[in-house]
Amino acid sequence: MTENRLTDDLPGFDDPLALLRVCHEKILAHCDLLEGLVTHMVEFGPDAEACKTAERITRYFSTSAELHHRDDEEDLFPRLNRQSLKIAELVHVLKKEHEQLETLWGALSPDLKRLPGEGFSKEFTSAADDFCSLYRQHIERENMEFLPLVANSLSQQELTEIGESMAVRRGVPLSSL
Repeated sequence: MTENRLTDDLPGFDDPLALLRVCHEKILAHCDLLEGLVTHMVEFGPDAEACKTAERITRYFSTSAELHHRDDEEDLFPRLNRQSLKIAELVHVLKKEHEQLETLWGALSPDLKRLPGEGFSKEFTSAADDFCSLYRQHIERENMEFLPLVANSLSQQELTEIGESMAVRRGVPLSSL
């Protein structure tokens, strides 16, 4: 199980688009961990390393990834959705992917929380594959299509407001920004 993209170096909330891109890297790294955990469980079962990795994955996707989706849906999507039909269609696709990811996560998290002694079921493995595949596709779409639109469409003031909202959502006092 690899953790090569899990550094704690993050841009500040004053650069929300860079922060979102780093969040994407962390999501991808946790997908790598999830896939590694599935492989590890086949060979070693629910040993201490598997338990620690499952906790880490569960914590990340239940908190940070969820906050990231809220950043999109509460701050970015509403600001861009009304600009054009093309953007509205892209926002609709991204929202649908968020819903699919949440459904898949709901199927995965119970087994990650308890790590079945007999190993993961075929259904779990399939859902994990679907989850990671969809996340990779979703992040590619956001990085290549959506974030460039955001950068070209929003003013510095709007980006500042988005960064402030992201900080508040995470409990970071605005005075520390």
